[in-house]
Amino acid sequence: MSKNSRIPFIVCSLVLFSSWVQAESKWITETHKIYSIHYDSVDKQNVKEYKAFIDSGILTVQAFFGGSFKSRFEVNIHPNRKSLDTQWQTDWKMPDFKSECWMVASGVAGKLDMISPKRWDTESCEHKYADKIKTQQLITHELVHAYHGQFNASPDFSDVTGIDWFVEGLATYASGQSDSASLAEVRKAVSENKFPAELDKFWTGKLRYGFSGSMVLFIDKKFGRAKIIELLKFNNKKDLLAALSISEEELLNEWKEYISRHTVSL
Repeated sequence: MSKNSRIPFIVCSLVLFSSWVQAESKWITETHKIYSIHYDSVDKQNVKEYKAFIDSGILTVQAFFGGSFKSRFEVNIHPNRKSLDTQWQTDWKMPDFKSECWMVASGVAGKLDMISPKRWDTESCEHKYADKIKTQQLITHELVHAYHGQFNASPDFSDVTGIDWFVEGLATYASGQSDSASLAEVRKAVSENKFPAELDKFWTGKLRYGFSGSMVLFIDKKFGRAKIIELLKFNNKKDLLAALSISEEELLNEWKEYISRHTVSL
């Protein structure tokens, strides 16, 4: 998620566990190998399920990148949207911020914040906890942001320029959200010449996840996973394209041809 049209992952402070949470006596903390999880007592009966999603997501992320997280991180399970909004208002220094109904989680180098997944049905307008595949993918998506942030020049993604498409596309692709249905939508848009003419526009509109994820998929197929890993450190488009030794125009043209001519598989 982001600040412009992607508020979910950007501008989070690296305060690992904010004072308002520490002051709330109902919150419980558990320490695990590479993360600590904090949750309200109302989620005590749910935390085992949530940890299973987190642990599975960590394994997926580390398998994708072929390496471990560099440092520990925090996971905050919020009992409702009001709690999550309070956290984001503090982190983003936006006291009047109110999240959109589809926003349920965010991830940066130091932490992952999310509404208690079992409350997504009532606290969000898009996400259903019963769809366990999509629930797992969403949590894994945010864990990709956490991993990426630990290697990026801007750990909380507050100082990035022109790479929204890469940050979100990487999380979409690595989490498995660039599935056949998503790629079919992208292919249809390309065939109808309804796709962004520049990378800066990839993370906009209804198909922003599809476009961005498919671009990272293409980079992975063309340049290889080692190159994807190399790109983690860059916080601007100029350096990222230089590392690929390709111009933006060439990248877009080759992506378009790939999407048009290939039956894309993950």
